[in-house]
Amino acid sequence: MSFDIRPAWLFVPGDRPDRFAKAAQRSDIVIVDLEDAVSPADKESARQAIRDAVAGNGTDAPLLDPARTVIRVNATDTEHYAGDAAMLKDLPFTMVMLPKSESADGPARLAADLPDVRLIALIETPAGAVNAAQIAAQPNVAGLMWGSEDLIAALGGGSSRGKDGSYRAVAMHVRSQTLLAAKAHGKWALDSIWTAIDDVDGLAEEALDAVESGFDAKVSIHPKHVPVVRSAYAPSAEQTQWAEDVLEAAVGQKGAFSFQGSMIDAPLLAHARAIQARAAAAGDA
Repeated sequence: MSFDIRPAWLFVPGDRPDRFAKAAQRSDIVIVDLEDAVSPADKESARQAIRDAVAGNGTDAPLLDPARTVIRVNATDTEHYAGDAAMLKDLPFTMVMLPKSESADGPARLAADLPDVRLIALIETPAGAVNAAQIAAQPNVAGLMWGSEDLIAALGGGSSRGKDGSYRAVAMHVRSQTLLAAKAHGKWALDSIWTAIDDVDGLAEEALDAVESGFDAKVSIHPKHVPVVRSAYAPSAEQTQWAEDVLEAAVGQKGAFSFQGSMIDAPLLAHARAIQARAAAAGDA
């Protein structure tokens, strides 16, 4: 089953099946959360809700499309993981999100339990940050995402952001480290959530930084954030035209060349191709 990367991912609690279809309609990829969003007492009912959603729950079609759905399981060292893995063995999902990834051991456990499943490893602890490259190198890892609040909590801090809303230095370090580790191993990189639900201007700025930095997607916790992320990832008409013109001008060129008063070389051609890919993805959304 193909699982294509798209820019706007949206979390939905696993114990809220009434939100599954709406989340799928409003986002590019849905992350059904069995971890933080679900209390221990409700884990099994959440798993049953996922089973029912795949079965269609009496409707003509499943509420969750496995090609556009990620299941965030509980960490492999918790008592809740075994139930998640058992559920997934009987369902057609091919992508999971693994929280608290700290070494190659987590992906190895997933590979043993679910050999046909790939994973997004969440870098959200000091150990995970230090070992991000080791985690990204595992063959069943499709990508990395970083988490700011769990990271700061694990460090013993109080907030990932300063009074002006910008990330503290250590959070920015882990954000960059996650991106570099993922890309060094040819994997996806997902940017962390924006927690201020009503501050869409701040989200727009951060989402634009994410795409210009090289993150493949940004994850959201509220449906109103999805169009903001999509807008940030869709190149402007001017950017799209520049990419088209410069790639056309590059045909037949041998090495660097001058174009509209600028020197064009291999990195700028790569920028142009990336813009075209984002434009195509935006058109397909």
